Amino acid sequence: MLNPKLKLNPKIFNSDVEQVSIRKGFGEGLLKTGEEDKNVVALCADLTESTMMNLFALKFPERFVEIGVAEQNLVTVASGMAAMGKIPFCSSYAMFSPGRNWEQIRTTIAYNDRKVVVVGSHAGISVGPDGGTHQALEDIAMMRVMPNMDVVSPCDAIEAKKATLLLAKTKKPAYLRLAREKTPIITTEETSFDIGKAEIYWMPDVGLAQVGVIVTGSLMYKALLAAKELENEGIKIKVMNLATIKPIDVDAVVSLAKETKAIVTVEEHQIAGGMGSAVAEVLAQNFPVPMEFIGVQDLFGQSGTPDELVEHYGMGVKSIKEAVRKVLGRKI
Repeated sequence: MLNPKLKLNPKIFNSDVEQVSIRKGFGEGLLKTGEEDKNVVALCADLTESTMMNLFALKFPERFVEIGVAEQNLVTVASGMAAMGKIPFCSSYAMFSPGRNWEQIRTTIAYNDRKVVVVGSHAGISVGPDGGTHQALEDIAMMRVMPNMDVVSPCDAIEAKKATLLLAKTKKPAYLRLAREKTPIITTEETSFDIGKAEIYWMPDVGLAQVGVIVTGSLMYKALLAAKELENEGIKIKVMNLATIKPIDVDAVVSLAKETKAIVTVEEHQIAGGMGSAVAEVLAQNFPVPMEFIGVQDLFGQSGTPDELVEHYGMGVKSIKEAVRKVLGRKI
């Protein structure tokens, strides 16, 4: 069942569940935080409407900078503005930022511990027809390895808005990962969310869970559908939303592993170096258990519809259910 304490969207499993792009939640959050704090500024690399920064730019043109197709300048200018007391949000496609300007992010933002939020939009395979050159499947690995850098990957538009508001108030650099396509609304305004805290979205009606499924980002809906179907088949699982990949909620991850003795991770990213790797690092040091990893298996993306690609690369409901059954068979 859905965790009643979190007041999740009661229409999650309805055919008419509302769908909104996660990037839209960021755009609304940026506008709101701009209204609350005059030091918030926005910079974009010629993708203002695509990354939903246009909402901020229209209301605060004097606080918006269109850098153009120059992603390395994008983050260095943002770093300079942060040094002068501003709170910069800089956005582009994730394939170009942090994909094209990782060294500049490292040197001018993370190394100097500048308060900049790097927003990587259109992340993952679900960019669809844009193809492999535009499908960022390595960005979590690139950013979580960087000292001083927080990494946040919201599961829906409402959570993206909340994350944006909170990231404006932290003192650390951060990477905010956003999906392009419309995805079902999973949370509500009343659902608790905080940077660095994981939450259990699905749990058994009674008794302990047999497998823990840890999810980040837009595949949460697929994981919840899989959980519901597995529950009907008599397999009890818990589904955790790990929106903050760094700093990872060690206590929550270890607690889930101790209860279930088996973990499946789900992410729209390369398996190597991603959220699943972060979870594996935590459990290797604290409570090793059998694991299965849902994600892209050392491949580049390709053109196709988002749903086709998610299924092709083994990240759909069927694949999640198969991983749960496989890891359940490996439990000690």
